[in-house]
Amino acid sequence: MTKVIDNISVIIIASNAEKNIKRCLDSLSLFKEVIVYLNDSFDSTKNIISSFSNVNIFNGPFLGFSKTKEKAISKSSNDWVLIIDSDEVVDSHLINSITNISLDNSYVYKFRRKTFYKGKQINFCGMYNETIIRLFNKKITGLNNTLVHETVMQKQLNSKLLDGQIKHYSYSSISDLIQKTDSYSSLYSDQHNKYSSPLIAIIKSLCCFLKVYIFQLGFLDGYVGFLISYSFANGVFYKYLKLYEKRQDI
Repeated sequence: MTKVIDNISVIIIASNAEKNIKRCLDSLSLFKEVIVYLNDSFDSTKNIISSFSNVNIFNGPFLGFSKTKEKAISKSSNDWVLIIDSDEVVDSHLINSITNISLDNSYVYKFRRKTFYKGKQINFCGMYNETIIRLFNKKITGLNNTLVHETVMQKQLNSKLLDGQIKHYSYSSISDLIQKTDSYSSLYSDQHNKYSSPLIAIIKSLCCFLKVYIFQLGFLDGYVGFLISYSFANGVFYKYLKLYEKRQDI
């Protein structure tokens, strides 16, 4: 008898993910098909991935998060796909939940996610009790067309929250924060053509910091909360300055 988990393909895009990819793939060992789509990777990521017998590797350019993941989805043999980031780990409780559900085409399935900085869980900063849709039938729905912060389009489908969680090891250092701030702000400015100015950038970034650090209780996360709040505000500042420079042709 075919298990539910055998009808699900896991989709991962990765680039220079040697720090996290092994524990990510270790957590997905029960899946028969894991698609890893490599883009612009020059570290040992491919060598690490090659040691996993349930992984199929594809190579291609980075087209923005949504289009790149859709490209990876097109390589899967199952209709049901599970999107996992290369710096995420699926815990055993969630694997058990996925194993025991009856997949329903009228649903998309969402999970709880906890984010970590250098192994320390972030409990506030808008990240507490975060839920994300990651399991869906690719013939019924897909990802929205955004370069960054892509989401699964729910359409008229119901959503069901499964027990268990994804652990997101997003930030391993201040350098990670800086690199992602620069990368994501560039993708945002590439995607939008909004009016902006230095004053708008300052006001938007200040509002972001107050929102995350004060209203979303980031200060209760101590030093890490301040660092995350400041980094998010920095990202907002740079994406609006990049919008300004694009329109001014500076």
